[in-house]
Amino acid sequence: MHLTDQDLSNPSVWQKAGIRLPEYDRAAMIRQTKQTPAWVHFGAGNIFRAFPASLQQKLLEQGKAHTGIIVAEGYDYEIVERAYRPHDNLSLLVTLKADGSIGKTVIGSIAESLKADSADKTDFPRLREIFRAPGLQMASFTITEKGYSLTRGDGGTAPDVERDFAQGPAKPKSYMGKIVSLVYERYAHGASPLALVSLDNCSHNGTKLRNAVLAFAEQWVKNGLTDSGFLRYLKDPAKISFPWSMIDKITPRPDAGVKAMLEQAGFEDTGILVTHKNTYVAPFVNSEQAQYLVIEDHFPNGRPPLDQAGAIFTDRGTVDKVEKMKVCTCLNPLHTALAVFGCLLGYKKISDEMKDADLVRLVKGIGYREGLPVVVDPGILSPKAFLDEVLQVRIPNPFMPDTPQRIATDTSQKLPIRFGETIKAYLADGSLQIGRLKLIPLVLAGWCRYLLGIDDGGTAFPVSPDPMYPTLKKQLGDLRPGDAGPFHKVLQPILSNSAIFAVDLYQAGLGETVEKDFAELMAGKGAVRATLRRHLAES
Repeated sequence: MHLTDQDLSNPSVWQKAGIRLPEYDRAAMIRQTKQTPAWVHFGAGNIFRAFPASLQQKLLEQGKAHTGIIVAEGYDYEIVERAYRPHDNLSLLVTLKADGSIGKTVIGSIAESLKADSADKTDFPRLREIFRAPGLQMASFTITEKGYSLTRGDGGTAPDVERDFAQGPAKPKSYMGKIVSLVYERYAHGASPLALVSLDNCSHNGTKLRNAVLAFAEQWVKNGLTDSGFLRYLKDPAKISFPWSMIDKITPRPDAGVKAMLEQAGFEDTGILVTHKNTYVAPFVNSEQAQYLVIEDHFPNGRPPLDQAGAIFTDRGTVDKVEKMKVCTCLNPLHTALAVFGCLLGYKKISDEMKDADLVRLVKGIGYREGLPVVVDPGILSPKAFLDEVLQVRIPNPFMPDTPQRIATDTSQKLPIRFGETIKAYLADGSLQIGRLKLIPLVLAGWCRYLLGIDDGGTAFPVSPDPMYPTLKKQLGDLRPGDAGPFHKVLQPILSNSAIFAVDLYQAGLGETVEKDFAELMAGKGAVRATLRRHLAES
């Protein structure tokens, strides 16, 4: 079995292998999408294929949609070239359920794949054509939080962004420059409405997208590269909206065990690719069963009825509560804690960490004792029930091949939301004492210890990619486990950096605590495990 339209024409073979095929006229869907595009998505990675694309497939099968999704990749073009086009934009979704059962479904809702590369003489003009289409309802994004950033790790403007600010929308190079160029195309050809919908796993994602888009427009208007009407168009909520959203579905890199299982079933397109930009991608995508998508219902040109496929549309305030519940308390902080200590303790799977009594006590303490007191119940989801599912079903799922090393990627970009917001909530609540936080400071100290790239047994390991790592590594210098303190001089520039923690930890009353915890973690071989146990016994 090969993942192509031609091979799908023999459904009995796929059914025998337990693989469900799309139940709609895919050729008609592709024709209709190309003629009247309604949804274009940027970010062709695994979460998109596992979740938004599968929701649209449900709508197509129910007859509630007749067009699919056009996907564009603006960072790693190899994904389109090697994982999409050779397989007619099909993918195989493998759902790894906690009870051990596995679902296998071919996702066919992607009608077209394009490279968002302004130098490409075919694909970028096609994207401009799509953005001119009056019926286009939404452009959505899964480009990671750093995709919206216009600055370097040191705070200066990124070179490609600076170039695009000066040269305008004709041939942009930066990711956001390309997006704003395409929206400008829409403005210049009728100014039809459009929703720009971030589906990235970051706080107030719609505002992050809006701020980046407006920054470009303001510079282009200032430099005389576009007229001022473009800025008014972007600021008019009846024309352009930037809804907030919360997305949640654990989707690790393609797993070798899943690859072997598929091969045994007779599926042959199982090659796991690592691109030159270190993206892990395959014709299949493996994911957990649980999934949540909550979106602010603000779509000035209409929207797909994704609520009929499982998404929840609501108001911005409710999205904010759900997002804070998940990102700041009930899932993401626990993942980061497991990532940091998992790397230090030599774990290779997140699920295996949930067999470690110390780590289980750590994440339960962070979630139930330190996090839940500041969660505002969003009403549409129960925080306690959500946290129970995370700790009892989702993270321990032995069939989910997620790794602490993957979760540790870009941690400096995640800490302000995953822990900083809880710290700020404690400071703002007169009934809560900041000194009640014991385990969150320990995780922050553990992250500083992790940055040394040496595990608890003294063995070096590669620190996961992080845009701030070069700066942080320089600050930590030649520090090694076993070195004696005091560590204030080394740690002070890091712990006082509110860009990393959302607060100055010293002003928040936690800087000295983190320093003390770090000193304990630095005591030598075995100090990480010993410090964990000591703090868990005291908390």
